[in-house]
Amino acid sequence: MQIAPIPENEKERLEAVHRMAILDTKPEERFDRLTQEAVERLKVPISTLTILDSKREWFKSCHGLDQKEGERAISFCGHALLAKDIFIVEDAAKDPRFTDNPMVIGFPFIRFYAGVALFDYKTGQPVGVFCVKDTKPRLFSTEEISILIDIADRAEKELNK
Repeated sequence: MQIAPIPENEKERLEAVHRMAILDTKPEERFDRLTQEAVERLKVPISTLTILDSKREWFKSCHGLDQKEGERAISFCGHALLAKDIFIVEDAAKDPRFTDNPMVIGFPFIRFYAGVALFDYKTGQPVGVFCVKDTKPRLFSTEEISILIDIADRAEKELNK
């Protein structure tokens, strides 16, 4: 398993995360609507709006899982945070970065992942990821990629209000 990378500018990135004052806040309908929409339109069981703290990934909104946070080191979102574009893993069981990841070989048995980094407008720092997950491998069509990017863009705008 490949540990989620830490960006060179992690100190500045974390300052942006903490300045947004969103970590550990209550659920909000404006975000929950977006994760619900992603699940419905993309026909996946799980969608999260994830904020990456220093050691954890925290779910501002989560549809399809009862968890509120996870370990950053083993997170898919930790990888997606640094992607220049959409980050897609078509079959985690066959991807050397994730084959023995605890979330692949154990609950929630992730096989497919697609995530888009979310940025703080003031600093340009990546603060989180909007993602979808499935328990079976799949290919994402161009249309599905567009849908995810559109929903992620709306989530980013809501985060920056």
